[in-house]
Amino acid sequence: MGTFTVTDPATGQQLAEYPESTDEQVEAALASAHAAYQGWARRTSVRERAALARRLSELFSQRQDELAKIINREMGKPLSQGIGEIEFSAKICAAFADNAEEWLADEELHTADGLRSFFRYQGIGVVLGIMPWNYPYYQVARFAVPNLILGNTIILRHASQCPESALALQQLFDDAGFPEGAYVNVFASHAQLSTVIADDRVQGVSLTGSERVGAIVAEQAGRALKKCVLELGGSDVFLVLDGADLDNAVKHAVAGRMDNTGQSCMGSKRVVVLDEYFDEFAAKFTAAIGAQSYENGDYGPLSSESATRTLAAQVQAALDQGADLLVGDNAPRGNVYTPSVIGGVTPSMDVYSEELFGPVAQLYRVSSDEEAIELANSSPYGLGSVIMCQDLARAERVGSQLETGMVFINAAGIGGPDVPFGGVKKSGYGRELGKVGMLEFANKKLFRFAQ
Repeated sequence: MGTFTVTDPATGQQLAEYPESTDEQVEAALASAHAAYQGWARRTSVRERAALARRLSELFSQRQDELAKIINREMGKPLSQGIGEIEFSAKICAAFADNAEEWLADEELHTADGLRSFFRYQGIGVVLGIMPWNYPYYQVARFAVPNLILGNTIILRHASQCPESALALQQLFDDAGFPEGAYVNVFASHAQLSTVIADDRVQGVSLTGSERVGAIVAEQAGRALKKCVLELGGSDVFLVLDGADLDNAVKHAVAGRMDNTGQSCMGSKRVVVLDEYFDEFAAKFTAAIGAQSYENGDYGPLSSESATRTLAAQVQAALDQGADLLVGDNAPRGNVYTPSVIGGVTPSMDVYSEELFGPVAQLYRVSSDEEAIELANSSPYGLGSVIMCQDLARAERVGSQLETGMVFINAAGIGGPDVPFGGVKKSGYGRELGKVGMLEFANKKLFRFAQ
């Protein structure tokens, strides 16, 4: 039997171990979640379930210091950034609680035959969530809370390096008043997850993770005829189309790349600048990346030894293939990786189509909007994008041609709890957050009245 292990990435010290769930415990989780769906979820109203989410928001805020310390030692997130993640998680809970009755209200349909018709949005049953380590609270909140308010129940399998945040989340949901079985944490193995996906009591699966794991889960869910939402990798572009305020563009490019020590699916990983502004931008951007300080808490260690090895190997391969290291040294000290920028990347290099999950930006020079669009769309991923351009009509025109699920104009990181999140291509499918995300696992039940 395997373990879920807490290893402090800053020191490499193993702090705690938790055993995987037994088959009997997994079966108990399935039975409990199914019973809660048939009982609690069907007997309560949206308003009643939303009230529990509002209480959950309060508990996130009350326990933020303790929660931040847990993920600091699990995956290395600096305490200030951890508190920021927890604050956003609280906002997600509150936003769904505040908007749920409106978003889930019956939707009238105007039909040619004039018969009264409407959609009613209801839960479908037990939904399995398979969550990642990079945002241990936020990822769970944005998946679990809207589904619970909708009337689904949750089985949650967190990343194997996050057992203590997983247990803390279970305690939060319990203390908020969600009944037994509404939200159930399991330390399931991969084999056990396959069994859960195939079980008839489970009606859907949501995964945030890698492209490789996403393909496996989608295949298993497809065989079992289960709805699936996938949020996978990303290699987001950050397009600088004019020089009206390069200092502001640099600020947002740094924030977009350094968020969560570069360990964000929608981090700004490919910075693409029009030729006439390139030299000035590149000088300022590399200086700003080089000024990031580990000691001052601008970034933390990478999440694990394996993550550090992978990133260093990807960068070294790019250098061996002819890329230039513009700032940084690709010489990690433990799991502390110096923020870096690489240039001179060409389509023949492996890194051109890879995701770099850490504080390394790729810097590209282009001669036109058309070339910028072509470069942006050459990635197999299609999650988010940022366009810095004072001509908003031009920015919208360029954004319309990007093969991404999200386009942010003149700022990075302007998502919100009521704004849908998700991508296209190998970044996955389906949406989370907002009304659109809330309806992913809804039974859109049609009512029609003959008289």
